[in-house]
Parts: sequence; structure tokens; C-alpha cells
Amino acid sequence: MLNQRSDKLELIRIAEAVALEKAIDKDLILSSMESGIEKAAKSRFGLENNIKVTIDRSTGNIDIYRVLMVTENPTNHNTEISLAEAKKISKKNIGKKVGDEILETLPTFDFGRIAAQTAKQVITQNVREAERERQYNDFKDKKDQILSGIVKRLEFGNVIVDLGKTEGIIRKDEMIPRENIKTGDRVKAYCYDVRRETRGQQIFLSRGNPKFMEKLFLQEVPEIYDGLIEIKSSARDPGSRAKICVNAKDTSLDPVGACVGMRGSRVQAVVNELQGEKIDIVHWSEDPSVLVVNALSPAEIQKVIIDNNYRKLDVILDEENLSKAIGRKGQNVRLASKLMDYEINILTEKEESERRQIEFKEKTDNLVKNLELDETLGQLLVAEGYSSIEDIEQTSVDKLTKIEGIDEKTAKELIDRAKEFLKKDAEEISEKIKELGVAEDLINLKGLTQGMLVTLGEQKILNLKDFAELASDELTGGYDIIKSEKVKIKGYLEDFALTKKEADDLIMSARNIVY
Repeated sequence: MLNQRSDKLELIRIAEAVALEKAIDKDLILSSMESGIEKAAKSRFGLENNIKVTIDRSTGNIDIYRVLMVTENPTNHNTEISLAEAKKISKKNIGKKVGDEILETLPTFDFGRIAAQTAKQVITQNVREAERERQYNDFKDKKDQILSGIVKRLEFGNVIVDLGKTEGIIRKDEMIPRENIKTGDRVKAYCYDVRRETRGQQIFLSRGNPKFMEKLFLQEVPEIYDGLIEIKSSARDPGSRAKICVNAKDTSLDPVGACVGMRGSRVQAVVNELQGEKIDIVHWSEDPSVLVVNALSPAEIQKVIIDNNYRKLDVILDEENLSKAIGRKGQNVRLASKLMDYEINILTEKEESERRQIEFKEKTDNLVKNLELDETLGQLLVAEGYSSIEDIEQTSVDKLTKIEGIDEKTAKELIDRAKEFLKKDAEEISEKIKELGVAEDLINLKGLTQGMLVTLGEQKILNLKDFAELASDELTGGYDIIKSEKVKIKGYLEDFALTKKEADDLIMSARNIVY
């Protein structure tokens, strides 16, 4: 193919055939051939030369040139030439001036075996890169869609799927557990990412992702497809159980009934695709207390205590409903928590009463000890909603005097003591941060409190670069599998009730500054 004595038109036909087979531009194939011949020509004429090769797109003629820069006093005769010498080479160079480039025609030659192999490698590599770029461009818009293909092969538990023009991969951890997939099976999967990769697969698929279930409902329920019903959120334990939260834009429409379908036909079609996964369809509500009741069904809930600041819910119920709410191995409450993006604590009436008593005592003891109050006054303040020193510091004399038993003088004294304590506490924390060696760049990161800085310093996270290299789970906590057991891993800032989004934002802010 690269020998000058070969039929030149054959070169064009080969380029057209490869372009058609790989679905890439013919000109790109010919450009790759030019690059390959350039590399082979350098082996023939010397690597120190600047070689340029052109292939005529209509005739297939191959021209090989050495590129020379016109200079007044050439020092490197492989890349430079004087103006007088340039004019001798060709009449075309008469109009050239210092700083211009000229092309010196080199003789055609028969490639040796090594040079031909080198050219072939360059062409193959360029064509492969072009093919991968074409695949990426074809599939980048298919992200967040369900794709269907034939299982081509299994590799170390991963499934390679033939998608027609290219292949996708379902990694082992994106499969439905215990699912038996064989070569030749037709499978559906959710495309969660399309990436430019120099090697390996570029299209990443999943059958375990909650979005896969959502897209299946989109296919099965016309009301979702038409936008009459909205999927608000979903959560899955792949192969076992799932929850999906739906809401109708028209109040006359029953979103749960529409998703279930006549005699369960719609939800059953999704269940079958998910290998029998049990699906709870939950009616959405803007009110977290109503939503958690729906999400934890069939358990009957007596009371819900909401903490919107830290996205926490305390669910109070009797002993009979405890196991129903928690579910097998905590599955029901875990899925409900993911569905709502709230931390859900399940408590019996007795446990809730005991916890309230403990919290009341802890808050009272904090005020008594740090503001030097008698216990009766401390209890009175907590009972009236002043559960922290910050609450007292931020209130007014007028508000405190409305509490029976507190006069104006006592109210002023309480506020002054609170301010004095908080000032002294801030100074001590600031000194502690310095002692730990926390750098200014981390101290100045917006969003980190002094308490957080102390905790990070104690964990030897002392500068912005250290912080930028963390993952959000390291801050908020999470779960890991150790010896086949799911183990809770405590996050560095877990005690500060940091949400995952807040952790992500902090880390990204640090990375934007560092990198």
C-alpha cells in the first residue's frame, strides 16, 4: 500500500474502503497515511529533517518534501537554507524572503520492512483514535438514556455489550446481583456516562442504577412520558427492593395508580426487567412529614419531628410497627432515607421520651455550667426554647423578660454572660487552630467554621491542598464493605451535620483555588 510503485489510485480506493467501514472521513484516513509516510521517510532520510508528505486526493500521487526555513546565515543545513540556495533549488522560490519556508522535493523510494511497519503503526493508531472520536460523538448525546444491545462477551465479571457501531460496558458493580447474563443475550441498560478514553470502553452502562428503573417507568407509563406525572426521586437495593416517588401535576390524576397500571401490568413490566425487584411506588408530598409516612408504609406512624436545617427526621411509632418501618436488615428505612435525602431515625415512644429527657438535661447542664446559673433558671430557659448559649446571645432583653421569673436586670446579665462566654470560646478555638498548625489558606476557605477547622487540624488536614484531595464521603461519612459486611465509616465533619452537596461544594471550591 505504501510502495511508490503500487497503483496510486489503489491508495485512494483503500482510503475510501477504510473510511466506509469505520464510518470516518476519507480525508482523515489520507492524513493518517501522510503521517505514517512522514515517519517512514524520516527513518530513510534522517530524523533530524523536517519532512512533509502530501497525497493528491484525486490521483493518489505521493510527494515527499523537506521543509527548510530561509535564513541569512544557516547553521543547521537539515532545517535551514540561505536565500541564494533556495533560489537555485526552484524558480518558485525567487519571491521568497528571510523567514519564509520552502519545500525541497525528495526522491521517491521503496520503503524497507521496518519503515513500512512504522508507517502502518502510525496509520493504524490514527485511524483507531479517529474511530474512537467518532464513537464518542455518536453516543455523547445518548447519555441518560436506555440502550439495548447484544452481550458480546464477559470479562472478569464485567459485561461487554455490542451496541451496533461500538461496544459498551456494564461493570460488575453496576449489575443486578445474582443476575445470570450469558453471551448472546439481548440486554437493556442505562447509559450513565460517555467519556473520551484512550483505551478500553467509552460507553458506561448500568442495570443497578436507580435511573435505570426511572427510565423503564418512562417507557411503560405514558403519563410520565407526556409530563403529566413527574418522577421526583428513586432509590434501589438492586435485585431486592426499590422505591420510586411520583407526583401528578393534575390533582385529579392518581400518580400511584397510573404507575401500577391495570391489574399491575405497568409496574410488573418494570419488575420483570429488574429480575423480580420489589417496587414501592410512593406518592410525593412537599411536606416531609407526609412524605415520610408514605415512604415508610405499611408502618403506621404516630409522630414526626422535623429538623430541616440538618435534613433529619425523627419518626415516632409503637413497638408493633417498629419492624415494619425498619424493614429486613434496615432496608425499608434506608431506602426511604435515600428517597427523601433525609436522615431518618426510627424511635419508639419510650425511646423518644428518654431521649428528650437526656437532651433536656444536657442543654440545661450546658447553660448552668458555662453561664454560672442555678439549675432552676437553666431548666426554665431550655423549656422556653433557649437551648444553647448562642440562642441567649442573639435574643433581646424584651423577649427574655416575657418569661415569668426573669426581670430586666437578670435578662441583661444573661445576655452579657453569653456574649462574654462566646467571645472567650472563639479566642480559645482560634488559639487551638494556630497550635494545630492549620494554614491560612484553609482558614480562609468560605464555609468552614472554626469548629470544623479544629477537627480537620486534629486529623492532620492542615492546608487547602490536603483538603482538596479529600472525597465528600470522607467528610460526611458513609459505608464500606469489609469482609462482606457493610461497615459505617465516620466522616471527619460528620458531627457538624454537613450534607453531601455542602461537602462537594467545599471540596470543589478548594480544588478551584489549588488547581
